[in-house]
Amino acid sequence: MEFWILGPLQIWDDGRSVAVRGDKQRALLAILLTRAGEVVSTDRLLDELWGDAPPASGVKALQVRVSQLRKALGRSDVVVTHPHGYLLNVERGQLDLHRFEDRIAEARRDLLAGEPLPAAAAAREALALWRGPPLADLSSESFVAAETRRLQELRIAAVELRIDAELGLGKHAEVIGELEALAAEHPFRERLREQLMLALYRSDRQAEALAVYRGVRTLLVEELGIEPGLRLQELQKAILRHDSELDLSPSEGEAQARSIIVATRDGGALAPLVDVAEALAGAGSQREIVLVGLVPTGQEGRLRELSHRVQKHRASLLARGALARGAALTTDDPGEEVIRVTTDLNADVVLLREEDDTFGRQQGEGAPTSVLLHTPCDVAVLLRGSDHRRLGDKGSVIVPFGGSEHEWAALEFGAWLAQGLQTDLELVGSADSRAHGRDSSRLLASAALVTQRLVGVSVEPILVPPGPEGVIGAAEHARALVMGLSARWQHEGLGSTRSSVAASTRAPVLVVRRGIRPGGLAPAETLTEFTWSLAREAGKPVR
Repeated sequence: MEFWILGPLQIWDDGRSVAVRGDKQRALLAILLTRAGEVVSTDRLLDELWGDAPPASGVKALQVRVSQLRKALGRSDVVVTHPHGYLLNVERGQLDLHRFEDRIAEARRDLLAGEPLPAAAAAREALALWRGPPLADLSSESFVAAETRRLQELRIAAVELRIDAELGLGKHAEVIGELEALAAEHPFRERLREQLMLALYRSDRQAEALAVYRGVRTLLVEELGIEPGLRLQELQKAILRHDSELDLSPSEGEAQARSIIVATRDGGALAPLVDVAEALAGAGSQREIVLVGLVPTGQEGRLRELSHRVQKHRASLLARGALARGAALTTDDPGEEVIRVTTDLNADVVLLREEDDTFGRQQGEGAPTSVLLHTPCDVAVLLRGSDHRRLGDKGSVIVPFGGSEHEWAALEFGAWLAQGLQTDLELVGSADSRAHGRDSSRLLASAALVTQRLVGVSVEPILVPPGPEGVIGAAEHARALVMGLSARWQHEGLGSTRSSVAASTRAPVLVVRRGIRPGGLAPAETLTEFTWSLAREAGKPVR
């Protein structure tokens, strides 16, 4: 059984919503939840529930409400009778407030240890548990106002902690707008002003940082008759003298581009995505795998199951020595949530199943979703029907390559995957020379050289006849096939030719869309003499 108070009061039992009717029963449960694990005295409960107008029956009326609450919960052991009152018997994982506090404590430990990346992730996960003002549906109860203030104080402190972590990751420019809004909402909270001044200073906006100090000083002096605190005063002096300690050290933020996001709305889709992510995480350096389970709003009953699957995979990854985090959350817009997570963590790549983020396989069949359109990092989609178990077989990673921007991204992903799997990379190009007077061997050789220099994997170029049959033959014994999308993917999706290859290949097939940031292997100019594609008709390039 789970209890949620960081928003409207909700109770869940094995994924089923539990209805507690009656204002007094709900208020009684809320009081016990805010003091979960503590004995709440009978006198206090009577005072909180009825105030200055207690019922004539007194304690008897309270006992009736307790009995009704137990009946609604369907469990007699949750509300425990004590000689001096009542106690709500819940474990820490059963109450969202406790989970929030535990994740914030973890974030604080990570930040003190000099690890802002996991600190930011833990703080984000904690804040994602909030669904609105705490106990919003009980705001008319007298005790809720004080409890709301207490919980909101915890929340704003968590926001400050998360911003501290993001400043440690070098995201000063990204948090300025949020800090300005928060400072306006909490004008006397000096910590927010400190963070805003530091973010502005690191964004080369020294004058604005000093203006923030003058503004908060004027406010404090005029409204409260006090000077800013010592920390704020010292920060202003450090900005005036351009203190080097305010600068982000080279070691800070280095880990921000070292994460792989695995996002899914289907718990059953996690296993194949985790297998791919684990192979990538072993490539060259330790990258953190972040598992994100997304439950659309209105389907909250699935949250517990998906969260369990996420944590099970995370535990398995940790047991095998991988760096891994994971959380499941509800969202009105799963695509927007993926974009936010990848942006916050400055991810290298986000992995999706086609079922989660589908696009038409033929021209005119559907359209790419927001994740494919707007995610700043590379996006790799594992196509439906792919047998991820073949990642453990013998064979090479195959990448059809013609030099387009998305194929450069596919090349980088394929090289990264091959390195993690400790196998060879094979680049497949067209042997047809009719369009340009030469085959694509020169292009493949150039790509092989830069890949070997930057990644160190063995690269073998392979020339095949034009059309899907050549690639299908080359991939017959592959461990994985990685393809870039065509330049017109927003209109035609995967396209008929790539669909034919995917449908005829037994190995897991991933298609890669290049992100806004340039890939590590792609040269500054990706335009080449050759414009090879998977199919050609009468010597004319066809995407």
